[in-house]
Amino acid sequence: MKKRPDTNYKNKYFDNFIDVLMEIGDRATMEDLLVGILTIKELQELPLRLEIVKRLLKGESHHKIAEDLSVGVATVTRGSKELQEGRFKVLKERMTNIPPFYNQ
Repeated sequence: MKKRPDTNYKNKYFDNFIDVLMEIGDRATMEDLLVGILTIKELQELPLRLEIVKRLLKGESHHKIAEDLSVGVATVTRGSKELQEGRFKVLKERMTNIPPFYNQ
């Protein structure tokens, strides 16, 4: 996986944040944490980002995904670029019929 050109997201608290997420063992606790730390807009957008990636992995077109989910094509393209960078391995492993373009 390539490194992001910008690593501004990774501050001194980032590793601890990831550790906390990894320790959560149940859905209710995860939801409680996410509702507590994210805004309503973020809570709505994050699942859409995941859905975008899942649909890209299924081979849907950028324009269809954007239309179906009421997001901009640029948002879908961002997900596509992240796939090309080698991210979302867990989704690739869980899904079948992955187009060869993303199966690197």
